[in-house]
Order: sequence, then C-alpha cells, then structure tokens
Amino acid sequence: MANVEHGGTAGNAFGAGAAGTAKERLSAMRIGLWLIATVLAIRQVAAVLSTPKGERLTDLETWVGPDGVLQVKGSLYDSTQFTGTPFGGLVLKPLTRAAEQALGWGWTFGTLLLVVALGLVAARALPKPVSRRTSLLAAPVAISLLMLSLPVRNALNLGQTSIIPVLLVLLGCLAVRGERASGILIGLAAALQPTVLLFAPLLWFTGRRRAAATTGITFAAVTALAWAALPHDSTTYWVNHLAGVGLGRDADDLTNQSLHGALLRLGLNGPLEIGLFLLLGAAVAVLGLRRAVRYAQDGQLLLAVAITGCVAVAVSPTSWQHQLLWVLLALVGRVGRKTSDRYMWPVAVILVMTLPAKMMLPNMSALYPLRDNVVLLAALAAALVVPFLSRTSEYYRAPIPTDYTESVPARWKHIPLLPFLRRVLTRPNLLLELLLIRVGYSAYQQVRLAATGGTNTGGRVTAEHHGDEILSIERFLHIDIELWANHAVVKVEWLRDFFDFYYTSFHFVVPLSVLAVLYVRRPADYRWARSALGFATLFALVGFWLYPLAPPRLMPGLGVIDTVHGVQDFSKPDYGTLTALTNQYAAMPSLHFGWSLWCGLVIAILAPKWWMKALGLLHPLFTASAIVATGNHWVLDAVGGAAVVGAGFGLTYLLQGPRPGPLMKPVEVGTQEPVPATGSRTPS
Repeated sequence: MANVEHGGTAGNAFGAGAAGTAKERLSAMRIGLWLIATVLAIRQVAAVLSTPKGERLTDLETWVGPDGVLQVKGSLYDSTQFTGTPFGGLVLKPLTRAAEQALGWGWTFGTLLLVVALGLVAARALPKPVSRRTSLLAAPVAISLLMLSLPVRNALNLGQTSIIPVLLVLLGCLAVRGERASGILIGLAAALQPTVLLFAPLLWFTGRRRAAATTGITFAAVTALAWAALPHDSTTYWVNHLAGVGLGRDADDLTNQSLHGALLRLGLNGPLEIGLFLLLGAAVAVLGLRRAVRYAQDGQLLLAVAITGCVAVAVSPTSWQHQLLWVLLALVGRVGRKTSDRYMWPVAVILVMTLPAKMMLPNMSALYPLRDNVVLLAALAAALVVPFLSRTSEYYRAPIPTDYTESVPARWKHIPLLPFLRRVLTRPNLLLELLLIRVGYSAYQQVRLAATGGTNTGGRVTAEHHGDEILSIERFLHIDIELWANHAVVKVEWLRDFFDFYYTSFHFVVPLSVLAVLYVRRPADYRWARSALGFATLFALVGFWLYPLAPPRLMPGLGVIDTVHGVQDFSKPDYGTLTALTNQYAAMPSLHFGWSLWCGLVIAILAPKWWMKALGLLHPLFTASAIVATGNHWVLDAVGGAAVVGAGFGLTYLLQGPRPGPLMKPVEVGTQEPVPATGSRTPS
C-alpha cells in the first residue's frame, strides 16, 4: 500500500459523491481487511491443529517431545536433528515439562500472536510520510500477507522458532526507545540466529553505536551463559560445526536458499565451493550493508532492516524456508518512476513468498537453476540490485501518472461497476504481465488437475457418464458428427497431419501473439482483451470443476481414433500419453476453441484491414474442425467454449465499461472532465 498510495489514479473516479462517502468506504475497507486477516489466521490454526498428530509440529516434537533431543541426557547435536544454537536449546528446555497437548495448542497460538505483533510493528514502521488510508489499512494487509507467506506457514506447521528473531530485530530497530534496549533485543535474536549479528554494523554505521555495542555484549553474554550450562553442546555447535554448519538436512536441499546451498546444487563442492562461498558472501555482505545504511540514513529504516535480513539469508550457510521472512519485508521499497511500474516489485515479492517455486517458472531443465533458487535470487535482488527510490527523489511520492482517456457513455446507468479501470491508456509493466501470465497459467493447470481429485483417473466413471450424456444430447440435436468427421479425416493422410499439427501448435502461440501485438501497438485494447481472456478462462475452470467430461477419444466403445496421442489402452486406468501432464477430462468447455474464438473476435474488432479480419476469423473455424476431427472434443464443447468467451467479454464490459476508442485524448490526472480531442470518436 505504501508503494502505490500515490498511484496517480484519475480524479473523481467514483463520481461526484465520492468525497462525501470516502470516510465510510475507508471504514468498510478496514473492517473487511481485518476480517480477511482473521479468517486467514483461523485457517492457519485449523490447518495445523487438524493435521494428524505425527505430522504436525514435527520440529517441535523432535526437540521437546517424549523422545526429543532435549529430553535425552546426551548432546543436543548427536542426531543433527536440532539445528538451533545452544542458547536456543537452553530456552526450550523448560518446555519439555509441558503436557504434549497443551504445548501444541499453546505453541500454535503463541506463534500466531507473534505473527500479529510482527505485522503491527512492520505496519507502524512504514517510511514517512504515509497517507491516513495507508496508516489505517497497513496493519491488516501486513498480517494477511504474513499469514499467506510460506515462511510463516512452514513455521506454524513445523513448530519452528524462526519468527522470534525477526520480531526481536524489528522491535529493536523500529519500536523500542533507547539504544541499550535495542541492543539487548537484537543481541538475544543473534543468540538464537547468529547471522542476525549483521545488524550490528547497520546500527554502528547509522550512528547507533551504543546499540551496536550492546548487541555484541548481549550476544556474547547469553552465548557464554549457554556455554557454561551446556559446555559440550556449545563446543559441538560453535567449534565442531562452525555455528551450526552441517546440522539438519543436507545443505544442497532445495529448502536451503543460501549461497552455500545454491553452489552445492550447481555441482560445486570441496575447497572450491567453500572458497567461492566465502568470497561471494563477503561481497554480498559489504555491498548489501552499504545499501542498507544508505536507505536507513534516507529515513527508510524498515527497508534497511529488510535489506540487511536479505543479506543474512544469502550469506548464512543454511537458510531454511521458515527463516526467509526477511525477503517479504523488502516489498516496502518503492521502485519505478511510473505509476504502472510501482506494482512490479511488491507483486513479485508476494508471489515468490506465497507460491511454490514451480509455479513461478516453467518446468524446463534450462530454468531449473533459476527455479530452484528463486527465493535466494529475490533476496540478492533486494540486497544488491533493485533500485529502490530515495525519499528525496521527485518520483518517490509523485510517480509519473498513468494516462487516462475520456469516459465512454454506456447504455446502462451503473456500468461500469469499477470506473477506475475503464480509462487506462498506457501499457502495464511487461515483467509484471509475464509473471502474472505464468502464475495464472500454473494455477490454471493445478485447477484442471484438481478437478478430478488430483488424479486423472479419479473422475473416470463420472467423466464417461457425462460423455454419454453429451452424446445423447447431440444425437437428439442431430449434431453427433464426431465419429464421422474423425474417420473421414483419418483416411486422408495430409488432412490428418494438418489437423494434428493445427491442434498441437496454435493453441498457445496465437493467443500469446495477439497479446504481444496489442501490448506493443494498442495498450488500451491490450488491457481490455487481456481481461476478457482471463475472465473466460476463469469461467472455463468452473466448468472443468463442475462437469468433468471424457472427450470422444477416451470414450470406450465409441470407435473414435486418437490421431494426436496414439492408440489408447482402455484396459488401464492411466491411459493417454498426456495423462501425467494435464487433466484429460477437462473438455467442457473447450478452451482450444474458446481461446481461438477470442483471438478471432479481437482481430476482427481491431484489425484495420478486411483481409486481416477474415484471416482472424478463420482461426476459430480451423480450430473447431481440428478439435472434432482429432477426437479431442465434442461439438457441444465448442459451444461451451463460445459461451465462456461471451461471458468473459460481458463481464469485462460490466466491470470496465465500453472499450475506449483509439483516437481518444488522454485526461490529465485530477481533472473532473475530459478535454475534448480534435477528431476523437466514440465507439459504438
């Protein structure tokens, strides 16, 4: 919210009475956001407590359970299952006397309270100045994002302590008064997570030298206390394992998002890997801390803390998933001179920290090094690369505004329902668009697969029953041409090859090409067309979920030949060469035809030449022929595809209003009425 509060939206976007109801809308929005945060918190607690006993709070059980490492008389590190510091073990030791059930409930709710406190502290520490709207809404937004983040979910599920050091550092740097109290809190955090000592240089070079010295003294004192109480364990941790290196899972595990883990996954090992890790770690620490100091001196202390935390993530020998919360805090930095660019960085951070890495990048071997280290790359970007704006920049509070066109009158009074969406002329941020397209497509794949219970065979009986229903309807309507068309095409080899090629090659290429051309040549129309395509796809997912349908090629006894995937073995539940890739029963509606129809309509509406319009309309015609001739869809599937596309364009019209004309003049931000454009025209 701090990133986009000065987004340059058009003045009076909600009409003349907007000013009078602003306070009511703000109050309603605040209540709604707190309700969302509450629901997310309840959901997380329910998810943990409803998990079977042996599968929840597994790390906590490993430490303080009846057979946990803190119960035995030997070393804490005999089994390498305990990865915390000796001081952490000393703090957790009293918990071994608690009743198991009470400890589980108490730990879960205690962690939840820590997350809430973390969100409140972060919300209050936003760089000044912030608007009243942001100050009121920041806390529930921050808590909601924390609840959704993978580190918090992981910490809740495993029973980890990783939220405590982050909260102690935020309290020490941002909340408490007095350098001594600040140093004590950060020193205690460092005793639990040694890389937190990197905050001492941040304090020192920003003029809080007493706090930096107190941090070191506190860390040394509590570490010495733990050494006196647990001398053997302290020697094992600090000397034998060099501050915990080698404890827990293998360092090359995907959940270790440090430079050390990345180098091991790249195949390096031995002295070469260690030397390179130390060299890169030192460079990241120096450069990252310099940036953190600069932003702290600029008055962006929360951003400085986040950058320092990202440095700690990178240079630590092991940075497990529950220790990566620092990266999420980095979204407070403002990036970009244009309003349209302001969303790129926070959205990217939120997606990285809330979604699995496989949803961020395609499943291609060439991209595995990026996908496997996506959180580390985000941390390095925040620490070293991303050009966060200084508060002295003229663009910090007033980015270059978005261009808006004059409004187009609609036939109905209350359209558009979301007026602020209807008049954008400038193209959106390209990287953000590509990222959202990738994440959206990954979610689309997951929903398609989940529509049959997570397996392609889970809904086989239902899908085949629905196939019989569709066939009966088509026979009643005398449009059951699938078998005839399929056998007719199979007999003509060149025609079969043509339809097979068309079916497999143009499903993604043509829509992406249309989007690319619109993005470059017609930005305003790009937003309109993209929204319609997105809504149509969402409607289609509902159809896949509610009505799993076997295509003609997967209907036993029908006799349709699968020209694309090869001969099907109906005696085996897992048949079809694409079974492992996607849900074969996501046939109604046909998005092959739906997306092609969207392409045809967009080209027919926007293309300047008649032959371009005709060529565009040929695409859905060829696609409809291909999906039927290859046995991949029923005729009624194409009807369903047309229906969701129509619904997509209809919802776009309902929310955004009529499509703006290409010659409409931009409206200056803040003006109530558009300035008439010479030669402008209003579309019908």
